[in-house]
Amino acid sequence: MRILLKLSGEALAGDKKTGFCEEMVRKVANQVKELVADGTEVGIVIGGGNFWRGRTSENIDRTKADQIGMLATVMNCIYVSEIFRSTGMKTNILTPFECGSFTKLFSKDRANKYFSKGMVIFFAGGTGHPFFSTDTGVVLRAAEVDADMILLAKAVDGVYSDDPRKNPEAVKYAEISIDEVIAKNLQVVDMAASILAKENKLPMRVFGLGDPNGIVNAVKEDFKGTVITA
Repeated sequence: MRILLKLSGEALAGDKKTGFCEEMVRKVANQVKELVADGTEVGIVIGGGNFWRGRTSENIDRTKADQIGMLATVMNCIYVSEIFRSTGMKTNILTPFECGSFTKLFSKDRANKYFSKGMVIFFAGGTGHPFFSTDTGVVLRAAEVDADMILLAKAVDGVYSDDPRKNPEAVKYAEISIDEVIAKNLQVVDMAASILAKENKLPMRVFGLGDPNGIVNAVKEDFKGTVITA
């Protein structure tokens, strides 16, 4: 099985909100290591929100703001990749643009080569273009490398009818189709990513990163989040 895991930058920062929480990253690493040991091929996309959110800046050009965000994801992937390596995993980082010797340039052939060697691949830099989020980036890479499933680790433990942090009456879905997600504008991922997932028939599983074994459970049977069918 080949999965693409999306992690939010804010979640990796823990309670600090910015930078990194090494304890949190190590918890993620230990779960991914268990999956890799079982033969699962794992690709990872990380947001950049623990350093920069381009769309919140009103004083600089949107293209430049998004480019800063892309570089934030590269920093995140370098850091998390090194934590993974310290636990004994093999990793590599692919970007859609040249970053000197920091990363390798993305291609499907290169990704498949690294997967065949048992490496965890970090897909950094988003799509390489402004106006596209890392949500779109993870769906795009999942489609390109023929992933079986996308895992979305979020601050909440699944998909709800409304924001459960604001509306205590919000209902959690055990299963929902991508068509319903789009029709109800549930914003699990942004609209461009939702439509791309629909067109490529990519199933998704949404769960809380705070779940002690959420990543492993999302791949196995003991899953308590939300299944988004394709």
